[in-house]
Amino acid sequence: MRTPFAILTLALVIALVLGGLWIGQNVNLLPVDASANAPVYDELFRVLFSIGAILFLGIVGLVVFSLIKFRRRPGQLEDGLAIEGNLPLEILWTAVPAVVVLFVGLYSFDIYDRMGGMVPLAHDSHDHQMMDMKEQIWGGIGSVADASSADNSLASLAVEVTAMQYAFLFHYPQGDIISGELHVPLGQPVTLRMESKDVIHAFWVPEFRIKQDIIPGQPTLLNFTATKPGRYPIICAELCGPYHGNMHTKVIVEEPGDYDTWFSNNAKTTVSEA
Repeated sequence: MRTPFAILTLALVIALVLGGLWIGQNVNLLPVDASANAPVYDELFRVLFSIGAILFLGIVGLVVFSLIKFRRRPGQLEDGLAIEGNLPLEILWTAVPAVVVLFVGLYSFDIYDRMGGMVPLAHDSHDHQMMDMKEQIWGGIGSVADASSADNSLASLAVEVTAMQYAFLFHYPQGDIISGELHVPLGQPVTLRMESKDVIHAFWVPEFRIKQDIIPGQPTLLNFTATKPGRYPIICAELCGPYHGNMHTKVIVEEPGDYDTWFSNNAKTTVSEA
């Protein structure tokens, strides 16, 4: 007795969905996650990878099945059947992608908002009120260099980032430190104020799952919290000239005590106590 076509199709669809979900949850193509942003981004990536795996396996499976099932047999010289339209099938292959795209769009927006993407950056250089407010906020950001203050462990570390062809420079205002590498303490919120001296650059740390354009004349802010000690590459992800490929450095995530030692050894000014 033959299995009804509808039951067989349903079983194949269920197997396809389960297989795609398993691939999305168990095949990891991302580098190590080393910031508080990473798990949120990875959640979105797994969903998109699962959807992509389901579509890829389904489309390839249909193509291979069609090549075998409807191949020209030996001795067949006539044209194939002229099949015109299938309304239920056309509705299906229009509705399913529409639902998938709508779901991905809404879910991506939610992830983007949770990662702080909807926070206004006050790019308008003519809006003096917003710029003054930003300066007040920026001026209130502290450093963890003063180990005697227990509250400083919760403050955000302020670093000014200057991008130019072809290097990143990091300035720590409270210690007047200028470094070619970004040093940050483990578990400490970090706020970067980024400016470009020439063309558009992009600040990208794959392990942190963060990337932000750096635009001339429009300072941008970027926040993150490192969760794993180590040395991670900082890459310019925007084509900025013939030597763009050489524009990279490292972010060094250190234990708070090691960071305080580095800060004290390199500080040019004394950080006043609160």
